[in-house]
Amino acid sequence: MKVAPILRTLRDRGEPAILLHTGQHYDYQMSAAFFEQLGIPEPDYHLGVGSGTHADQTARIMQAFEPVLTSTRPHWLVLVGDVNSTLACSLVAAKLKVDLGCQIAHVEAGLRSRDWAMPEEVNRVLTDRLSDLLFTTSPEAAENLEAEGIEGNRIVFAGNVMIDTLLRELPRARDKGTLERLGLHRGRYVVVTLHRPSNVDAAERLAGILRGLAKVADDVPVVLPLHPRTRDRAKTFELEPLLDGLIVTEPLGYHEMLALMDGAGGVFTDSGGIQEETTVLGVPCVTLRETTERPVTVEVGTNRMVTWPPTPENVIGAYTKLRGRSRLKVGEAAPEGWDGNASQRIVDALETARPRVGHQG
Repeated sequence: MKVAPILRTLRDRGEPAILLHTGQHYDYQMSAAFFEQLGIPEPDYHLGVGSGTHADQTARIMQAFEPVLTSTRPHWLVLVGDVNSTLACSLVAAKLKVDLGCQIAHVEAGLRSRDWAMPEEVNRVLTDRLSDLLFTTSPEAAENLEAEGIEGNRIVFAGNVMIDTLLRELPRARDKGTLERLGLHRGRYVVVTLHRPSNVDAAERLAGILRGLAKVADDVPVVLPLHPRTRDRAKTFELEPLLDGLIVTEPLGYHEMLALMDGAGGVFTDSGGIQEETTVLGVPCVTLRETTERPVTVEVGTNRMVTWPPTPENVIGAYTKLRGRSRLKVGEAAPEGWDGNASQRIVDALETARPRVGHQG
Protein backbone atom coordinates (compact mmCIF):
# COMPACT_ATOMS: atom_id res chain seq x y z
CA MET A 1 0.00 0.00 0.00
CA LYS A 2 2.95 2.34 0.61
CA VAL A 3 5.14 1.30 -2.30
CA ALA A 4 2.46 1.27 -5.01
CA PRO A 5 1.79 5.04 -5.24
CA ILE A 6 5.47 5.96 -4.99
CA LEU A 7 6.41 3.53 -7.75
CA ARG A 8 3.52 4.73 -9.92
CA THR A 9 4.53 8.38 -9.51
CA LEU A 10 8.17 7.65 -10.32
CA ARG A 11 7.24 5.80 -13.47
CA ASP A 12 4.66 8.42 -14.51
CA ARG A 13 7.49 10.96 -14.41
CA GLY A 14 9.84 8.76 -16.39
CA GLU A 15 12.16 8.16 -13.45
CA PRO A 16 13.98 4.81 -13.64
CA ALA A 17 12.93 2.73 -10.63
CA ILE A 18 13.93 -0.75 -9.47
CA LEU A 19 11.47 -2.70 -7.33
CA LEU A 20 12.86 -5.15 -4.77
CA HIS A 21 10.72 -7.53 -2.69
CA THR A 22 12.56 -9.20 0.18
CA GLY A 23 9.96 -11.94 0.59
CA GLN A 24 9.55 -11.21 4.31
CA HIS A 25 5.81 -11.39 3.68
CA TYR A 26 5.19 -14.44 1.56
CA ASP A 27 1.64 -15.67 2.25
CA TYR A 28 -0.37 -15.24 -0.99
CA GLN A 29 -3.09 -13.07 0.53
CA MET A 30 -0.50 -10.98 2.39
CA SER A 31 1.80 -10.45 -0.58
CA ALA A 32 0.96 -11.59 -4.11
CA ALA A 33 -2.71 -10.62 -3.83
CA PHE A 34 -1.68 -7.08 -2.94
CA PHE A 35 0.59 -6.87 -5.98
CA GLU A 36 -2.26 -7.97 -8.23
CA GLN A 37 -4.96 -5.74 -6.75
CA LEU A 38 -2.80 -2.61 -6.53
CA GLY A 39 -1.34 -3.00 -10.01
CA ILE A 40 2.23 -3.36 -8.78
CA PRO A 41 4.47 -4.94 -11.46
CA GLU A 42 6.52 -8.04 -10.84
CA PRO A 43 9.55 -7.14 -8.68
CA ASP A 44 12.83 -6.71 -10.50
CA TYR A 45 14.40 -8.63 -7.61
CA HIS A 46 12.77 -11.07 -5.20
CA LEU A 47 14.99 -12.21 -2.34
CA GLY A 48 12.59 -14.89 -1.06
CA VAL A 49 13.86 -14.78 2.52
CA GLY A 50 10.69 -16.12 4.18
CA SER A 51 10.14 -16.31 7.91
CA GLY A 52 12.52 -16.82 10.84
CA THR A 53 13.62 -15.22 14.08
CA HIS A 54 14.28 -11.49 13.97
CA ALA A 55 18.03 -12.04 13.89
CA ASP A 56 17.90 -14.80 11.29
CA GLN A 57 15.52 -12.96 9.00
CA THR A 58 17.39 -9.65 9.25
CA ALA A 59 20.73 -11.33 8.55
CA ARG A 60 19.41 -13.25 5.53
CA ILE A 61 17.90 -10.08 4.05
CA MET A 62 21.23 -8.28 4.48
CA GLN A 63 23.17 -11.09 2.84
CA ALA A 64 20.78 -11.30 -0.11
CA PHE A 65 20.39 -7.55 -0.55
CA GLU A 66 24.06 -6.55 -0.59
CA PRO A 67 24.89 -7.96 -4.05
CA VAL A 68 21.72 -6.39 -5.50
CA LEU A 69 22.68 -2.98 -4.15
CA THR A 70 26.27 -3.20 -5.35
CA SER A 71 25.20 -4.25 -8.85
CA THR A 72 22.40 -1.70 -9.31
CA ARG A 73 24.07 1.29 -7.53
CA PRO A 74 20.90 3.42 -7.22
CA HIS A 75 20.94 7.10 -6.35
CA TRP A 76 18.27 6.51 -3.72
CA LEU A 77 17.25 3.51 -1.66
CA VAL A 78 13.62 4.19 -0.69
CA LEU A 79 12.40 2.21 2.31
CA VAL A 80 8.90 2.16 3.78
CA GLY A 81 7.55 1.34 7.22
CA ASP A 82 9.20 -0.43 10.12
CA VAL A 83 9.55 -4.12 9.33
CA ASN A 84 12.78 -6.14 9.50
CA SER A 85 13.31 -5.59 5.77
CA THR A 86 13.42 -1.83 6.34
CA LEU A 87 16.18 -2.01 8.92
CA ALA A 88 18.17 -4.73 7.14
CA CYS A 89 18.36 -2.85 3.85
CA SER A 90 19.17 0.45 5.55
CA LEU A 91 22.10 -1.16 7.38
CA VAL A 92 23.54 -2.53 4.15
CA ALA A 93 23.20 0.79 2.34
CA ALA A 94 24.64 2.81 5.23
CA LYS A 95 27.83 0.73 5.26
CA LEU A 96 28.26 1.02 1.49
CA LYS A 97 27.11 4.63 1.12
CA VAL A 98 30.49 6.21 0.39
CA ASP A 99 31.54 3.51 -2.09
CA LEU A 100 28.24 3.40 -3.97
CA GLY A 101 26.95 6.96 -3.67
CA CYS A 102 23.56 5.63 -2.60
CA GLN A 103 21.42 7.71 -0.27
CA ILE A 104 18.68 6.37 2.01
CA ALA A 105 15.12 7.73 2.15
CA HIS A 106 12.73 6.50 4.83
CA VAL A 107 9.01 6.84 4.20
CA GLU A 108 6.93 6.96 7.40
CA ALA A 109 9.79 8.27 9.52
CA GLY A 110 9.56 9.60 13.05
CA LEU A 111 6.76 7.40 14.37
CA ARG A 112 7.42 6.50 18.00
CA SER A 113 5.59 4.29 20.48
CA ARG A 114 8.47 4.50 23.00
CA ASP A 115 7.85 0.84 23.67
CA TRP A 116 11.20 -0.87 23.13
CA ALA A 117 9.60 -4.28 23.54
CA MET A 118 8.16 -3.74 20.04
CA PRO A 119 10.60 -4.93 17.37
CA GLU A 120 9.12 -2.30 15.05
CA GLU A 121 10.23 0.48 17.39
CA VAL A 122 13.82 -0.71 17.16
CA ASN A 123 13.56 -0.94 13.38
CA ARG A 124 12.16 2.54 12.84
CA VAL A 125 14.46 4.35 15.29
CA LEU A 126 17.60 2.81 13.78
CA THR A 127 16.43 3.29 10.20
CA ASP A 128 15.69 6.95 10.88
CA ARG A 129 19.17 7.41 12.31
CA LEU A 130 20.74 5.97 9.16
CA SER A 131 18.57 7.81 6.63
CA ASP A 132 19.50 10.91 4.62
CA LEU A 133 15.93 11.96 3.90
CA LEU A 134 13.09 11.30 6.32
CA PHE A 135 9.48 11.56 5.14
CA THR A 136 6.99 12.16 7.95
CA THR A 137 3.24 11.58 8.08
CA SER A 138 2.25 13.99 10.88
CA PRO A 139 3.72 16.94 12.83
CA GLU A 140 4.70 15.02 15.96
CA ALA A 141 6.93 12.76 13.85
CA ALA A 142 9.20 15.69 12.99
CA GLU A 143 9.23 16.70 16.66
CA ASN A 144 10.34 13.18 17.59
CA LEU A 145 13.16 13.25 15.05
CA GLU A 146 14.42 16.69 16.07
CA ALA A 147 14.35 15.66 19.74
CA GLU A 148 16.66 12.79 18.77
CA GLY A 149 19.13 15.19 17.19
CA ILE A 150 18.24 14.71 13.52
CA GLU A 151 18.75 17.88 11.51
CA GLY A 152 15.68 19.64 10.19
CA ASN A 153 17.03 19.76 6.63
CA ARG A 154 16.80 15.96 6.49
CA ILE A 155 13.10 15.96 7.44
CA VAL A 156 10.31 16.41 4.85
CA PHE A 157 6.61 16.42 5.69
CA ALA A 158 5.03 14.26 3.01
CA GLY A 159 1.76 13.17 4.56
CA ASN A 160 0.50 9.61 4.57
CA VAL A 161 1.29 7.71 1.39
CA MET A 162 -0.84 4.74 2.45
CA ILE A 163 -3.87 7.01 2.15
CA ASP A 164 -2.97 7.62 -1.50
CA THR A 165 -3.73 3.95 -2.05
CA LEU A 166 -6.86 3.93 0.11
CA LEU A 167 -8.52 6.83 -1.70
CA ARG A 168 -7.57 5.45 -5.11
CA GLU A 169 -8.81 1.93 -4.40
CA LEU A 170 -11.91 2.58 -2.26
CA PRO A 171 -14.41 2.64 -5.18
CA ARG A 172 -13.05 -0.69 -6.46
CA ALA A 173 -13.17 -2.17 -2.98
CA ARG A 174 -16.81 -1.20 -2.58
CA ASP A 175 -17.66 -2.97 -5.83
CA LYS A 176 -16.22 -6.31 -4.70
CA GLY A 177 -19.41 -7.56 -3.00
CA THR A 178 -17.43 -8.63 0.08
CA LEU A 179 -20.16 -7.77 2.59
CA GLU A 180 -22.80 -9.61 0.60
CA ARG A 181 -20.69 -12.77 0.35
CA LEU A 182 -20.24 -12.82 4.13
CA GLY A 183 -23.89 -12.02 4.85
CA LEU A 184 -23.05 -8.71 6.51
CA HIS A 185 -24.97 -5.44 6.68
CA ARG A 186 -23.28 -2.06 6.55
CA GLY A 187 -22.66 -0.59 10.00
CA ARG A 188 -23.90 -3.70 11.81
CA TYR A 189 -20.75 -5.74 12.38
CA VAL A 190 -17.26 -5.44 13.87
CA VAL A 191 -13.96 -6.27 12.14
CA VAL A 192 -10.93 -7.53 14.07
CA THR A 193 -7.28 -7.89 13.10
CA LEU A 194 -4.97 -9.59 15.55
CA HIS A 195 -1.40 -10.62 14.90
CA ARG A 196 1.18 -8.89 17.13
CA PRO A 197 3.37 -11.23 19.19
CA SER A 198 2.57 -9.23 22.33
CA ASN A 199 -1.07 -10.27 21.90
CA VAL A 200 -0.95 -13.71 20.34
CA ASP A 201 2.21 -15.34 21.68
CA ALA A 202 0.99 -15.49 25.28
CA ALA A 203 -1.83 -17.95 25.89
CA GLU A 204 -3.49 -15.98 28.68
CA ARG A 205 -3.57 -12.72 26.73
CA LEU A 206 -4.80 -14.30 23.52
CA ALA A 207 -7.49 -16.17 25.45
CA GLY A 208 -8.59 -12.95 27.14
CA ILE A 209 -8.97 -11.09 23.86
CA LEU A 210 -10.83 -13.97 22.20
CA ARG A 211 -13.17 -14.38 25.18
CA GLY A 212 -13.97 -10.68 25.04
CA LEU A 213 -14.63 -10.86 21.30
CA ALA A 214 -16.86 -13.88 21.83
CA LYS A 215 -19.01 -11.75 24.13
CA VAL A 216 -19.11 -8.96 21.55
CA ALA A 217 -20.30 -11.54 19.03
CA ASP A 218 -23.37 -12.10 21.19
CA ASP A 219 -24.44 -8.59 20.15
CA VAL A 220 -23.13 -8.16 16.58
CA PRO A 221 -21.27 -10.31 14.05
CA VAL A 222 -17.51 -10.22 14.60
CA VAL A 223 -15.37 -10.83 11.50
CA LEU A 224 -11.81 -12.03 12.08
CA PRO A 225 -9.55 -12.51 9.03
CA LEU A 226 -7.13 -14.86 10.76
CA HIS A 227 -3.42 -14.14 10.45
CA PRO A 228 -1.30 -17.32 10.04
CA ARG A 229 0.58 -16.55 13.26
CA THR A 230 -2.65 -16.14 15.21
CA ARG A 231 -4.15 -19.31 13.76
CA ASP A 232 -1.03 -21.24 14.75
CA ARG A 233 -1.03 -19.87 18.31
CA ALA A 234 -4.74 -20.54 18.79
CA LYS A 235 -4.16 -24.15 17.81
CA THR A 236 -1.04 -24.51 19.97
CA PHE A 237 -2.78 -23.04 23.03
CA GLU A 238 -5.94 -25.08 22.35
CA LEU A 239 -8.03 -21.91 22.04
CA GLU A 240 -9.73 -22.78 18.76
CA PRO A 241 -13.16 -23.28 20.46
CA LEU A 242 -13.13 -19.55 21.30
CA LEU A 243 -13.25 -18.84 17.56
CA ASP A 244 -16.49 -20.73 17.04
CA GLY A 245 -18.75 -17.72 17.62
CA LEU A 246 -16.80 -15.47 15.26
CA ILE A 247 -16.87 -15.19 11.47
CA VAL A 248 -13.34 -16.41 10.79
CA THR A 249 -11.87 -16.01 7.32
CA GLU A 250 -8.51 -16.56 5.71
CA PRO A 251 -6.29 -13.47 5.36
CA LEU A 252 -7.95 -11.15 2.87
CA GLY A 253 -6.70 -9.19 -0.10
CA TYR A 254 -6.43 -5.41 0.09
CA HIS A 255 -9.76 -4.67 -1.58
CA GLU A 256 -11.68 -7.17 0.53
CA MET A 257 -10.18 -5.88 3.78
CA LEU A 258 -10.77 -2.27 2.81
CA ALA A 259 -14.40 -3.04 1.99
CA LEU A 260 -14.86 -4.72 5.36
CA MET A 261 -13.41 -1.76 7.26
CA ASP A 262 -15.38 0.74 5.21
CA GLY A 263 -18.65 -1.02 6.01
CA ALA A 264 -17.98 -1.81 9.66
CA GLY A 265 -19.64 -0.28 12.68
CA GLY A 266 -16.25 -0.50 14.37
CA VAL A 267 -12.82 -2.08 14.19
CA PHE A 268 -10.59 -3.76 16.79
CA THR A 269 -6.95 -3.97 15.74
CA ASP A 270 -3.36 -4.26 16.87
CA SER A 271 -2.12 -3.04 13.47
CA GLY A 272 -0.56 0.36 12.98
CA GLY A 273 -1.78 0.96 9.46
CA ILE A 274 -5.40 0.10 10.23
CA GLN A 275 -5.45 2.84 12.86
CA GLU A 276 -4.67 5.26 10.03
CA GLU A 277 -7.06 3.73 7.50
CA THR A 278 -10.02 3.79 9.89
CA THR A 279 -9.26 7.43 10.67
CA VAL A 280 -9.66 8.39 7.02
CA LEU A 281 -12.67 6.11 6.59
CA GLY A 282 -14.27 7.70 9.66
CA VAL A 283 -14.86 4.31 11.30
CA PRO A 284 -14.52 4.07 15.11
CA CYS A 285 -11.45 2.03 16.06
CA VAL A 286 -10.18 0.37 19.23
CA THR A 287 -6.46 -0.38 19.31
CA LEU A 288 -5.55 -3.55 21.19
CA ARG A 289 -2.16 -2.30 22.34
CA GLU A 290 -0.71 -0.53 25.34
CA THR A 291 0.85 2.25 23.25
CA THR A 292 0.57 3.62 19.73
CA GLU A 293 3.13 5.24 17.46
CA ARG A 294 0.23 6.98 15.68
CA PRO A 295 -1.13 9.32 18.38
CA VAL A 296 -2.66 11.62 15.77
CA THR A 297 -5.39 9.01 15.24
CA VAL A 298 -6.31 9.27 18.92
CA GLU A 299 -6.11 13.07 18.86
CA VAL A 300 -8.63 13.37 16.02
CA GLY A 301 -10.99 11.08 17.92
CA THR A 302 -11.46 8.12 15.59
CA ASN A 303 -9.15 5.80 17.53
CA ARG A 304 -9.10 4.83 21.21
CA MET A 305 -6.72 2.61 23.12
CA VAL A 306 -8.14 -0.39 24.96
CA THR A 307 -7.81 -0.21 28.73
CA TRP A 308 -4.68 -2.24 29.36
CA PRO A 309 -4.33 -5.19 29.69
CA PRO A 310 -6.89 -6.50 27.19
CA THR A 311 -8.87 -8.70 29.56
CA PRO A 312 -12.31 -9.92 28.49
CA GLU A 313 -13.85 -7.19 30.64
CA ASN A 314 -11.72 -4.48 29.04
CA VAL A 315 -12.47 -5.69 25.54
CA ILE A 316 -16.20 -5.69 26.29
CA GLY A 317 -15.93 -2.25 27.88
CA ALA A 318 -14.16 -0.92 24.79
CA TYR A 319 -16.92 -2.33 22.60
CA THR A 320 -19.60 -0.68 24.75
CA LYS A 321 -17.92 2.70 24.23
CA LEU A 322 -17.34 2.01 20.53
CA ARG A 323 -21.01 1.18 20.03
CA GLY A 324 -21.96 4.67 21.19
CA ARG A 325 -19.70 6.42 18.67
CA SER A 326 -20.89 7.60 15.27
CA ARG A 327 -18.87 7.09 12.14
CA LEU A 328 -17.78 10.10 10.12
CA LYS A 329 -17.71 10.77 6.39
CA VAL A 330 -14.66 9.56 4.49
CA GLY A 331 -11.90 12.13 4.93
CA GLU A 332 -13.77 14.18 7.52
CA ALA A 333 -11.21 13.41 10.25
CA ALA A 334 -8.18 13.09 7.98
CA PRO A 335 -5.10 14.90 9.32
CA GLU A 336 -3.17 17.32 7.13
CA GLY A 337 -1.39 15.59 4.26
CA TRP A 338 -3.61 12.49 4.33
CA ASP A 339 -5.08 13.66 1.05
CA GLY A 340 -4.00 11.22 -1.66
CA ASN A 341 -1.02 13.30 -2.84
CA ALA A 342 1.77 12.13 -0.51
CA SER A 343 3.57 10.22 -3.26
CA GLN A 344 3.79 13.38 -5.34
CA ARG A 345 5.48 15.21 -2.46
CA ILE A 346 7.85 12.30 -1.87
CA VAL A 347 9.00 12.14 -5.47
CA ASP A 348 9.30 15.94 -5.61
CA ALA A 349 11.75 15.77 -2.70
CA LEU A 350 13.71 12.85 -4.16
CA GLU A 351 14.13 14.74 -7.41
CA THR A 352 15.30 17.98 -5.79
CA ALA A 353 17.27 16.86 -2.71
CA ARG A 354 20.96 17.62 -2.82
CA PRO A 355 23.39 14.72 -2.42
CA ARG A 356 24.42 13.99 1.14
CA VAL A 357 26.76 11.11 0.42
CA GLY A 358 29.04 10.41 3.36
CA HIS A 359 26.64 11.98 5.86
CA GLN A 360 27.25 10.65 9.36
CA GLY A 361 23.86 9.80 10.91
